[in-house]
Amino acid sequence: MAPRPRNAEEDISPPSSSPEYSLAPETARIRIILADSEAIFRMGMARIFSGESDLDVVAQTDTLTQTLSAVAETPADVILFEAGLSPTPAEAVSEVARRAVLPATKLILVTQPAGEQETVDYLRRGVRGILTRTVSPELLVRCVRKVAAGETWLDKQGVNWVIQAYRSQALQSSAPKQQLRLSEKEMLIISGVTQGLKNKDIAREVGTTEQVVKNYLRKIYDKLQVTDRLELALYSMHHRLLDGYIPRPAREPRPRVAAPGEAAETSQAAIVSASPGSRVRSPQPKPQRHDSASNDR
Repeated sequence: MAPRPRNAEEDISPPSSSPEYSLAPETARIRIILADSEAIFRMGMARIFSGESDLDVVAQTDTLTQTLSAVAETPADVILFEAGLSPTPAEAVSEVARRAVLPATKLILVTQPAGEQETVDYLRRGVRGILTRTVSPELLVRCVRKVAAGETWLDKQGVNWVIQAYRSQALQSSAPKQQLRLSEKEMLIISGVTQGLKNKDIAREVGTTEQVVKNYLRKIYDKLQVTDRLELALYSMHHRLLDGYIPRPAREPRPRVAAPGEAAETSQAAIVSASPGSRVRSPQPKPQRHDSASNDR
């Protein structure tokens, strides 16, 4: 039977249900956690995101404790975190990133205009975007999408600060290294840090207090241009700072401290032995005294 002539106006496309001709899957929705102490601002962001087909608010919190619980229990792609939820926002940022269910979770910080050091520190701790409360709805949505896609969101000033920080780091790496002058105690403390010892353990090894160790660490950070224990350990390994160094306890034993009762005897023995021709005489027993008058009685 001859095939029926095909009309040019007929729809000859296969049905859309055919798996090989199906349309591309819908774009995955971006899951967002809103952590902000101001209910009006938090609800405003949620209202903005609800009008976008690819943005989905999965949790809202208004305290740091709630936020840490939410990020540990709720998978999210982006966390909008207000810096004011913690008196130490940099440390809070690190803790939030550490507790996130998904390792790929991105963190956007909502804060007052930050300075250069704060901006660089936030980025070093894992922040991928920095916003202020004056951000427009359009830029807020765009920021979330860009950060979720793996980009970094900063204003022009923030970008300049980051570029300058990397440029300074590159110059320090390429510049001739000056001979660092580290004291015996500083080297011993660095050795303890590279071994993963805590300050109290290092203090016990050095023979000082924990506060003194903290003071030395601050001086060491300034000398080596590092900011924390991890960077100090990495710097030490990269620059072979401890190559050939033998800690003092292994090189020369510490003098034994005599007990209070031993001090006088040790001192007297040393004086006697130091005198020319001196001899140590053993004590002789005293002769017994006999009272004849008593015996006679």
